[in-house]
Amino acid sequence: MSIFEKKEKNLNELINKLDVLTSTYSQSSYETEKIKTEKNEILRQKSEIEKKNEELMREHKYLKEKIEKLKKEANKQSAMEDKFNQDIEELSQETENLVSEIEKWQT
Repeated sequence: MSIFEKKEKNLNELINKLDVLTSTYSQSSYETEKIKTEKNEILRQKSEIEKKNEELMREHKYLKEKIEKLKKEANKQSAMEDKFNQDIEELSQETENLVSEIEKWQT
């Protein structure tokens, strides 16, 4: 169970306890309202945290996909550079062969 899930479970248990307290104890209306206000604040904070978590998860997914795309582009670029270097090497070898052939014909 992740830390987030544990905290959510604890928060839900606290909310349930507050509901029970509100309904079982005879308290002044001020105390009851105070508990309800605290409960509502906790619920608001929970909702806010959940929204932020969802946003972070979406951003994480987007960045992860972007990194994968950049890796693929880098690999593709590296493969193109390797091919280019190989082509240059082949042309260099052909040039040397041609120079050698020309020297043979000249002598």
